[in-house]
Amino acid sequence: MHPSSGRWNGGLLLHVVSNAAAQAGARRWRGIRLRGEMTEVTREGFGHLPQKGGGGGGGAVEKFLLKSDRVKVEIISLGCIITALETKGRDGKLSDIVLGFDRLEGYVNKHPYFGATIGRVANRIANGKFTVEGKEYRLALNNPPNSLHGGNKGFDKVLWTPEVLLNGIRFSRTSPDGEEGYPGELKVWVTYTLDGGELAINYRAQSSSTTPISLTNHAYFNLAGQGSHDIYNHMVSIEADSYLPVDDTLIPTGEVAAVQDTAFDLRKPVELGRHMQKFQLPGFDHNFCLEQSEARRYCARAHHPPSGRTMEVYTTQPGIQFYTGNFLDGSLEGKGGSVYPKHSAFCLETQNWPDAVNKPHFPSALLRPGEEYNHTTWLKFTAA
Repeated sequence: MHPSSGRWNGGLLLHVVSNAAAQAGARRWRGIRLRGEMTEVTREGFGHLPQKGGGGGGGAVEKFLLKSDRVKVEIISLGCIITALETKGRDGKLSDIVLGFDRLEGYVNKHPYFGATIGRVANRIANGKFTVEGKEYRLALNNPPNSLHGGNKGFDKVLWTPEVLLNGIRFSRTSPDGEEGYPGELKVWVTYTLDGGELAINYRAQSSSTTPISLTNHAYFNLAGQGSHDIYNHMVSIEADSYLPVDDTLIPTGEVAAVQDTAFDLRKPVELGRHMQKFQLPGFDHNFCLEQSEARRYCARAHHPPSGRTMEVYTTQPGIQFYTGNFLDGSLEGKGGSVYPKHSAFCLETQNWPDAVNKPHFPSALLRPGEEYNHTTWLKFTAA
């Protein structure tokens, strides 16, 4: 086959495509499209990071489209951010169900971690400090009085190196020893693969020194479609017998509380709006404690009856943070001019328990030299 129309290589159809970068003034890119049995992967430009003072920084950001017959996912190399995720409703039509921005500028400016990979430690660390092997480490208090989602410049704010796979994309980076106050040089790989209606996210890491680690993705979902006003008509269930109560700074108190006879009993589906009203809840921002197992297991489900869209979550992680967008305030302009008010999206963030590095009775968050951190979360999308 002629290079302009594609060529065979190892059983894959390699098709060279040329894409204009997403932002005006950016140079054109050459991309490669890999077509496997079920998933198509397309690569294109998404703009350039601004130069820092003195000429440092900058860098090209790429966007990767994973496409199956049921799902389309767009991910950029800045923060391994999911910028779009389209799934079908019962009418067969695709809608984008994650919050985000049309242009790179939105992700460079301050935002509430839309779609991002979070690390080195997801969630909050009390008072921004911890002790490992007798040495105290202090972190940025970017969510006073605590440290949140890896610090001032966590994994969500850095460029990752991409590698295109047959059915997905693998990002990698090396977090230097001392980055954001954390010990050890950490090599990290985040891999997205799409198989029909299921998106898998695998996290792997290796460290030169003992370090806390907890990686997650912070996608904000609205199964009615991003830009829809609220999530009150969503049905949600979480397969957890216990949860972690928190103090007024959202740090777990240390108690592992039973969900039975509380507002946190989501083992059977509840309609979010009615449930929050019944229990006078301002929203959820809590860790639910999952069965401790290294195997894939079901942990949560969200369903939007009007569209028929359903998302099921499976994971190897010990916890899942259920967050109902309590801090969204409508001040950001999202995709297509959408605004995102309070409770206009939810997050189901699979991760270790918050502040585990300071609570010995929580599952260990420590990764030691010679070990490998390896967790996977699967998001399964259906419509009925």
